Amino acid sequence: MPATTWSRHHILSLADFTVTEYDTVLQTAASFREVLSRRTKKVPTLQGQVVANLFFEPSTRTRSSFEIAAKRLSADTLNFASSTSSITKGETILDTAKTYLAMGTDIMVIRHKQAGVPQAIAQEMDRLGVKVSVLNAGDGQHEHPSQGLLDLFTICSLLEPSHPRLELLKGKKIAIVGDILHSRVARSNIWSLTATDTELHLAAPPTLLPKLFADCGQDRPGKLFLHWNLESALEGADFVMTLRLQKERMTAHLLPSLREYHHLFGITRSKLQLCKSHVKVLHPGPVNRGVEISSDLMDDPEFSLIQNQVTSGVAVRMALLYLIGSGKIS
Repeated sequence: MPATTWSRHHILSLADFTVTEYDTVLQTAASFREVLSRRTKKVPTLQGQVVANLFFEPSTRTRSSFEIAAKRLSADTLNFASSTSSITKGETILDTAKTYLAMGTDIMVIRHKQAGVPQAIAQEMDRLGVKVSVLNAGDGQHEHPSQGLLDLFTICSLLEPSHPRLELLKGKKIAIVGDILHSRVARSNIWSLTATDTELHLAAPPTLLPKLFADCGQDRPGKLFLHWNLESALEGADFVMTLRLQKERMTAHLLPSLREYHHLFGITRSKLQLCKSHVKVLHPGPVNRGVEISSDLMDDPEFSLIQNQVTSGVAVRMALLYLIGSGKIS
């Protein structure tokens, strides 16, 4: 592992991440990517520690990725499912967290449909004076830090596989297209992708991209642009990230139809002709094929980095668990 200095106890948001912290995550993840390419993919870095995955809402990629990341680091894992827990009997979320604390948990990975739950648990752990770290695995419409970091790692690793770092994004144009209003992934990516001199272009129908998002780009090294049509966002783009329409979070009729949305904002081969010839496409998943992206484009390795994102997720989450967990090793 590279020599690192890391003082962050919890990972709850990317809003205040420094360039040094981004580069530390990227370089640590690159080391673990090399570990994952070996025949023996396990290292003893977190042996004896307990990682509890407390997922209060459904997840496939994130939950599985954190579980395998913890196991690759030789940690013991506890997996929580709200549907079969005492939450159904009236137990509070904080009491659930304290139960896992009493079992000897060292790191809690929290996912919840309500914004602020991981922060509340982290504050409670700090109040109790324990050394338990909390990692936000997605909370409501707030943030999804590990997804933002794995997207960043995927892009930077493509630009320079041996030494991914934030400065590689300088001068690049990146477009994020889709349901930005409801996307915690978009919020984390806004913070990470504007942390250096990058052009970040957000594109969606006005109902899914309110003007308030322009405030996120203030006092950032990168430049943030909002578009209510797709063409201007795609023109000359190096990378395009498309987001799932989160119909389960929509409380109003925000779109005329899925067909019209795909026609206007769905990413297809013909629309990518507006981008640079080397353009690559990302999607955090799960994907609605034929809605936010055409099925053939999603499966085309010439353009699609979607599978790379899934693979990157394990290495990045190993890096995050290692960085916040290594300080607990006595």
